[in-house]
Amino acid sequence: MLVLTRKLNETIQIGEDIEIKVVDIDGDQIKLGISAPKHIEIHRKEIYLAIQEENSRAASVSNDLLKILKKD
Repeated sequence: MLVLTRKLNETIQIGEDIEIKVVDIDGDQIKLGISAPKHIEIHRKEIYLAIQEENSRAASVSNDLLKILKKD
């Protein structure tokens, strides 16, 4: 893991296409602005994990449904 220190309005560049900027600092919270191409999905980690879980459940239901349909 790379750990960087940034101050207000300073940025981090990832590759050519992604820029992360510290836009606000309020006590123990910071606000980050992320500029990236539209085809790159950006989510908070808890949202990303929820999407993965939902996709897993949907795939499981599809497999179960296929098995049921195959029996007939």
